[in-house]
Amino acid sequence: MLKNRLSFVLAAALLLEYGSSYAQKKIYTFPIGIQSYTYRFSFPKGVEATLDTIQSLGITEMEGSTPPGVTTEAFKKMLKDRNISIPGTGASYDEIVKDPMEVVKKAKELGAKYVMVASIPHQRGNFTLENAKKAVEDFNRVGKVLQENSLTFCYHNHGFEFQPYEDGTLFDYLVKNTDPKYVSFEMDILWVTHGGADPVKLLNKYGSRWKLMHLKDLKKGVKGDLTGGTPKENDVTLGTGQIDIPMVLKTAKKVGVKHYFIEDESPTWSYQVPKSIAYLKNLKE
Repeated sequence: MLKNRLSFVLAAALLLEYGSSYAQKKIYTFPIGIQSYTYRFSFPKGVEATLDTIQSLGITEMEGSTPPGVTTEAFKKMLKDRNISIPGTGASYDEIVKDPMEVVKKAKELGAKYVMVASIPHQRGNFTLENAKKAVEDFNRVGKVLQENSLTFCYHNHGFEFQPYEDGTLFDYLVKNTDPKYVSFEMDILWVTHGGADPVKLLNKYGSRWKLMHLKDLKKGVKGDLTGGTPKENDVTLGTGQIDIPMVLKTAKKVGVKHYFIEDESPTWSYQVPKSIAYLKNLKE
């Protein structure tokens, strides 16, 4: 009898101490990814040393391209040795419009499945319907080339696209007038927020059109605009800014986003990135 009572007390104590944590589910369940732009000042000083730092943080996915000073083959070996893959790479608007097959070639050399373009040429602070119409035409054309070569084209929002238009914004115009077979999107949650939109609502609105995500947080109290620019210091550690990161992640997972890249543009990225990773790993429902 005493033995049974002691067992019951022990079980109750363990339940109190550990039960709640077992019951909680992790919110972030994907590989930790990084946008290589985060380490833009480190790569020129040493590619291998920078990759060592990235590996030490438990990062296994990177969105980026071959850094200057090394061949793609050498870079791929460095990545393989550190168990880092490149699911996505980037190209400039002019580059992909001028020669989409060259972009295809570079992406395939890296083993990437996605190619993203992060901006549309326009006069700063004045993104127009004409700019959007030109982008739609170009994106449908190059997206078809990429799709025919087993790659997915993604446009990465930068904030200025949320210029009001009709009953929505010019971003809505971009989504509605591009062909879903050829054009997908990468959400940068900081620039969505800075542009006056709601990341969660946009994820729900366009569902499977979203394929990739940049994880960033916007400093509390910062009021955004349509310039697509803000001081680098306004890019803060995940979970310390004004974005509801847990709700963004749960919604992104629901609509099918599978690759997430921390992009920290701040001058204190080396301090913030480890904290952002810890935040993601410790998020519970």
